[in-house]
Amino acid sequence: MPRLWARIINRHRIERQATFDCRCEDVEEALTELCREFDIPRPIWLDKHTREYGEFHRTRFLPEHFMEDVPFQRLEIEYLDDDDRPRRSSDPRNQFDGF
Repeated sequence: MPRLWARIINRHRIERQATFDCRCEDVEEALTELCREFDIPRPIWLDKHTREYGEFHRTRFLPEHFMEDVPFQRLEIEYLDDDDRPRRSSDPRNQFDGF
């Protein structure tokens, strides 16, 4: 099942993280669920987030994307697809020939 990985980052460290079951097109619904789980306000979803999520399957929210003050530097979300395709590229520079 595809998942959404969420992390609260403060001072370059992950303070809290969790994964949530979600489909790629239901990201805003999963975002609401994760904000409820983390007990934080829901950020404003901008065109910037739509663009980043569509292109990279990840985006981040800074304190200015929240209507209330938040005690962290950013909230990052990333879509994790658990299909069985290989994770490496087919570039020959990635091939391991042994010694």
